[in-house]
Amino acid sequence: MARIRLSRLTRSAGVVLAVAFVAAACGSSAAEDGEELPSGLGTDARATNPEQIEPSPPDVTASGLAMYRGEAVEGAPEPLVELDEIRSGGPPPDGIPSIDSPSFVSAAEVDFLEENEPVLAVDVNGESRAYPVQIMTWHEIVNDTVGGVPVAVTYCPLCNSALVYDRRLDDRVLEFGTSGLLLNSSLVMYDRQTETLWSHFTGAGIVGELTGEELETYAVATVAWGTWRDANPDGLVLSRDTGFDRSYGQNPYPGYDDVNGRPFLYEGEVDGRYTSMTRIVGVERGGEALAVPLASLQETGVIESEFAGSDLLVLWTAGTASSLDAFDVAAGNDVGATGVFVPVVDGQTLTFAATDGDTGDTFVDAETGSTWNVLGQATDGPLVGAQLEALPHVDTFWFAWSAFRPDSAVIES
Repeated sequence: MARIRLSRLTRSAGVVLAVAFVAAACGSSAAEDGEELPSGLGTDARATNPEQIEPSPPDVTASGLAMYRGEAVEGAPEPLVELDEIRSGGPPPDGIPSIDSPSFVSAAEVDFLEENEPVLAVDVNGESRAYPVQIMTWHEIVNDTVGGVPVAVTYCPLCNSALVYDRRLDDRVLEFGTSGLLLNSSLVMYDRQTETLWSHFTGAGIVGELTGEELETYAVATVAWGTWRDANPDGLVLSRDTGFDRSYGQNPYPGYDDVNGRPFLYEGEVDGRYTSMTRIVGVERGGEALAVPLASLQETGVIESEFAGSDLLVLWTAGTASSLDAFDVAAGNDVGATGVFVPVVDGQTLTFAATDGDTGDTFVDAETGSTWNVLGQATDGPLVGAQLEALPHVDTFWFAWSAFRPDSAVIES
């Protein structure tokens, strides 16, 4: 892999953001304190704990955490980044606690989400789960097993990026925690088996024993709770029964996604075509990267293109609140939801147009007249029940995408 090289530090966020970032780590574990949690955060009798694949035992030989601290580590691979380009975000390792024994409730039992609240929609081997961003903001990582696959569901508020990774690597099953560190203002994870540091944004080991390794990515979409629930009435939803006392439903970073704002502790210049906080949809496939500015996508609801040797379909629909705008997540500005797909069903390439249906923005294909939702599911017409192949994509800010994917192409409507 190429070495990531950053340039000068830009002082971009004030004390408020620093305090907010530390606030995300504050609070305590109910198990540690022996205290009853506030109403809505305590044990939920409805919650279930799906069977989990156990992580491998620790076997630390070349700790990336130790290397970052300046300790001598023999036999360690050369880091992919300069260590002084990794910044402390404030909390120590695991100061923002990952969820390692997740509990879930059925979609029908959820009473803590508004229709427009964002959730991370994950489907692995036909098993669908939703991870509310109001919870993910305070934990950033959920170590889970979905569809028989151990995965890490990850979310970085500072670059508004959600990515899901397979935790299997060779003969190990990794378990991830937050390191308290940032690269390009993006979450740096560490695995508890080797203490290698990993970039949340790329899924690559960057410091430590597993440097240069890359995790397999699964598709995840940030959509409105109501959209996901209607499409997955039998799905499971991450419960607030986390064992931690956090202000779920509140955003510790109000106003952070101002398009004219500046990212927290960002190092490097910003490609000047867009502001740092311009929202984009990013796709990487076959070694190629593509960015679609959200404003362009919102104009038509559909962008179709050829990318990495195949057809590409990018969809947008209104109705999803920004998790980084208002103090209450559900009160955030409507930024909508996106999906990225291969527009082929049974060998037939379909072309799409957005239409305002009775229940909100939907999509219709010209070839069969079937109706589709932003999750790539045919909900009516000849192809009802069909599912488009979802491609991993990220809804993020321009500064992060251009920093990690500097050679990305850009397409506008």
